[in-house]
Amino acid sequence: DDARIDYVKKHLEIISDAITAGVNVKGYFIWSLMDVFSWSNGYEKRYGLFYVDFETQERYPKKSAYWYKKLAETQIIE
Repeated sequence: DDARIDYVKKHLEIISDAITAGVNVKGYFIWSLMDVFSWSNGYEKRYGLFYVDFETQERYPKKSAYWYKKLAETQIIE
């Protein structure tokens, strides 16, 4: 899940730089809160911050969910 964290972190750093440069940024959205069915990838790719067991529908936070929670609480990109 480190690749997902790095991906989001890089985007947020660039957005932060844009805000510092005066760009009027309104928000940022994570692609998906939970793993979902994709028309192009079916259930193969897992994009969410939460792992979904599609057999039981149980949901489990991934490492990236904890990282994003800390980011939201502190507003510090680490």
